[in-house]
Amino acid sequence: MSDSSLFRDKILPIGTVVLAIIAIWYAAAVVLNTPFERDQAERAGTAVGFFEILPRTMAQDRPVLPAPHQVFAELWDTTVGKKITSKRSLIYHSWITLSSTLLGFAMGTVLGVALAVGIVHFQTLDRSLMPWIITSQTIPILAIAPMIIVVLNAVGISGLLPKATISMYLSFFPIAVGMTKGLRSPEVMHLDLMRTYSATASQTFWKLRLPAAVPFLVTSMKVAISIALVGAIVGELPTGAVAGLGARLLAGSYYGQTVQIWSALLMAAALAGLLVMTVDIIGNRVNRRMGVKPA
Repeated sequence: MSDSSLFRDKILPIGTVVLAIIAIWYAAAVVLNTPFERDQAERAGTAVGFFEILPRTMAQDRPVLPAPHQVFAELWDTTVGKKITSKRSLIYHSWITLSSTLLGFAMGTVLGVALAVGIVHFQTLDRSLMPWIITSQTIPILAIAPMIIVVLNAVGISGLLPKATISMYLSFFPIAVGMTKGLRSPEVMHLDLMRTYSATASQTFWKLRLPAAVPFLVTSMKVAISIALVGAIVGELPTGAVAGLGARLLAGSYYGQTVQIWSALLMAAALAGLLVMTVDIIGNRVNRRMGVKPA
């Protein structure tokens, strides 16, 4: 792909969307922050026009909706401007959340793969377990997270594991569903061929089913890693955590620091994008090593 076609097909559309989002963001900030400035002017008994209010809406200490440059300035200050060991650093808080995310993602992957293997090989599990797996995801995570935290704390388990458990609860579902579909993806003629070779169930699994399921697993893992991050953030809210992106969001809501809240949200979005990209890169390399042709 030439540089001109790369710019036209990928960079230009993405840049256009980003600029449109920023423009809409600025317009929304003006609309939502203007009532406060008008109220302040009325209290002071002065009349102000739109062009006097406009710059004020871009520089409020506690805006209803912070302007993009306020959020980016806060991001710069809390990432580059602070030591990573500082409790005001978003990198420090991101590492705390990332630890729970990765542990929960690993646990969810193991659980999801184990469930998928059981469902594919045992018809009883397929009929009895799969409906419960689907039903488990209908329970709002905000309702079940405090229950998990309280139960684990009652048996003396606190710290990283309760938050990782919530991440596992959310992330195992796409892994289980995707892996089940992948293990069932080999065609009947391929399964018949393995039986012709007198292959055992174990040999069929390792030689046929598992290689066929890897592309499905990679796709599911990209979904699961982002959900695991959400679970880790939600898990920090009911614990009263003092560190982590969830704790940062909670502190911002307590003190009305909307700029802090939005900077933490953007940091979480960037972290999720980085995690998904990492899984995608690793998955593509594994697929190439296995001879899977790209779609």
